[in-house]
Amino acid sequence: MRTATLGPAQRAEALTGMAGRELDVLVVGGGVVGAGTALDAATRGLSTGLVEARDWASGTSSRSSKLIHGGLRYLEMLDFALVREALKERGLLLERLAPHLVKPVPFLYPLQHRGWERLYAGSGVALYDAMSMARGHGRGLPVHRHLSRRHALRVAPCLKHDALVGALQYYDAQMDDARFVANLVRTAVWYGAKAANRTRVVGFLREGERVVGARIQDVEGGGEYEVRAQQVVNATGVWTDDTQAMVGERGQFHVRASKGIHLVVPKDRVHSTSGLILRTEKSVLFVIPWGRHWIIGTTDTDWSLDKAHPAASSADIDYLLEHVNSVLAVPLTRDDVEGVYAGLRPLLAGESDATSKLSREHTVAHPAPGLVVVAGGKYTTYRVMAKDAVDEAVHGLDRRVADCVTEDVPLVGAEGYRAMWNARARTAERTGLHVVRVEHLLNRYGSLAEEVLDLIAADPSLGEPLQAADDYLRAEIVYAASHEGARHLDDVLTRRTRISIETFDRGTRSAREAAELLAPVLGWDLDQIDREVEHYEKRVEAERESQLQPDDLTADAARLGAPDIVPL
Repeated sequence: MRTATLGPAQRAEALTGMAGRELDVLVVGGGVVGAGTALDAATRGLSTGLVEARDWASGTSSRSSKLIHGGLRYLEMLDFALVREALKERGLLLERLAPHLVKPVPFLYPLQHRGWERLYAGSGVALYDAMSMARGHGRGLPVHRHLSRRHALRVAPCLKHDALVGALQYYDAQMDDARFVANLVRTAVWYGAKAANRTRVVGFLREGERVVGARIQDVEGGGEYEVRAQQVVNATGVWTDDTQAMVGERGQFHVRASKGIHLVVPKDRVHSTSGLILRTEKSVLFVIPWGRHWIIGTTDTDWSLDKAHPAASSADIDYLLEHVNSVLAVPLTRDDVEGVYAGLRPLLAGESDATSKLSREHTVAHPAPGLVVVAGGKYTTYRVMAKDAVDEAVHGLDRRVADCVTEDVPLVGAEGYRAMWNARARTAERTGLHVVRVEHLLNRYGSLAEEVLDLIAADPSLGEPLQAADDYLRAEIVYAASHEGARHLDDVLTRRTRISIETFDRGTRSAREAAELLAPVLGWDLDQIDREVEHYEKRVEAERESQLQPDDLTADAARLGAPDIVPL
């Protein structure tokens, strides 16, 4: 019987299953590209394994701007091919692949110059809409519109009157990036892939020049496995060069890391019914609607320090506040900031030293027989990157393999989502939950929300909200471990939910309640509950300390003051 469940039993079975036979494809890296590659390979009928050293999406893929977009600024750079590709993928995700996770979001672009700017920017946004609709994948979004200053200030009363002479409003899309990856992994598992997080590659298996698999260490249990595969795909993002070094192959390109930080503030601090997009001297700045919050970002600076836990410095936070306050009538202060997160973009190293000018294209290479490397790109085009990686791997298999079909493979939770959305009032009446709670579940789990509701039916106490984070039900914490592969408290508060950035306490007040809910599923005793809570609190403390430091070096040192691994 097929399952899309990622619980403790499925993880153990996946580890023994991968070690018990030669796979067609082993994917290393559990971010959006690795998960997408596993899904692509599995849906072509290939026996597939997926391993991740930490948690699914624990690196770049949980720390993005949470946007699915074509990239207006790439249009300005005349990179029409990249924009066209990204707009097609945006349309597929909105309409077919993940309508439960990917949602339209409006943006207001304030105009600061009369005449020429409206013509220039308006032409770009019009082309953006036209390119989106050209292939029939943009009909789910409204087209852009021109606004007078008076109209723009009705849409966004937060703006200073002298900050604009008019505005443009256009639409893109957004998602919860970490949840999206968890759903990708679950979909790959549904189609037969074996997936295990907290499994670190400690070396590669070689037969002469050929890579024939990897040695995998179970970070949780301590065991080591040899996983043999005809093709290994390195999809480790900013860790690409480190992974290549284990193979002894330098590769045909290098990946540089660019740090981007984001701030999260409550919804009532910025009065607007639309997101904002602002120009800075280096790039663009987004103010993005996010439930009962706003996400403000991002920066774009070179980063060569710890890749696992990039740190936001005081200077980074001041940069964002200064730029967003330049247009806000009521400025934001540090006291308004609920959450801060930092992520690293994997950029292909080029001739320019400015990371904002490095390529966002992706590259696939076959540096050694049996080894494929995929790197670069942007979140929106993960499916294309995955397709190209598997196409390359297929060249090394000694049989005919079907073409990519992921354009027509919805993620788990998509099937039946719209029908359940239409019936949400009846679901609320049946379950006793408020209709807003049902909408919240449908927009996080799609049709799989029924699995969460089943937990509540079996234990009505799980239908209560968390005491210190009442956007989330207690059932969602249990479900994260029983169905979504969460192994630790940090996985749940940081990625399966976003409590770590959506509360002023950064999740510390919810930590013990959540740990006690996770304990029966993950087999924790009282001592392990204490260790999980202590580890989480130290992580938050280290992050807060890093955000008081003046520069990257001191911020990195402060962030590394917290332990990386939860002791068992």
